[in-house]
Amino acid sequence: MSMLLSALMSMAAHVPGGEPTRDALSITRAGTVPSSAGPADYFTGTVRIDGGFQRPAPARVGGAVVTFEPGARTAWHTHPLGQTLIVTAGVGWVQQWGQPRQQIRPGDSVWIAPGVKHWHGAIADVAMTHIAIAEAVDGSPVTWLEKVSDAQYAETGE
Repeated sequence: MSMLLSALMSMAAHVPGGEPTRDALSITRAGTVPSSAGPADYFTGTVRIDGGFQRPAPARVGGAVVTFEPGARTAWHTHPLGQTLIVTAGVGWVQQWGQPRQQIRPGDSVWIAPGVKHWHGAIADVAMTHIAIAEAVDGSPVTWLEKVSDAQYAETGE
């Protein structure tokens, strides 16, 4: 075995400052975690959440694949350390409070800075799927606010 491969294997088997552990690398197999519905308190319309993950401390990253049926959307919300969205299918909108909504499409990557009030979801007649990634502070990656009204959703803000 090469020295480099040996060193990489050794690093992968250790947690920082700790002894080797069998849990240093884990795989969650596709299809082993049930889908869940987006809670009505935080979403409007039909929303499916798949592959959600939150890693134990000291890690603070979490995320999920989220699918919004046409017209479905999040409530207004903020993230203490920001959020990244990676659009994988369909067409959607994202909007920062006080700004025009913006269309997002597959391949687009969206960064929402910490504390920015925003919403995201599908356009009115096409579903949208994105990967959502955020970090938690004190165990929470999000602060949910009021729902996006039908009137707000329909506004272009332009």
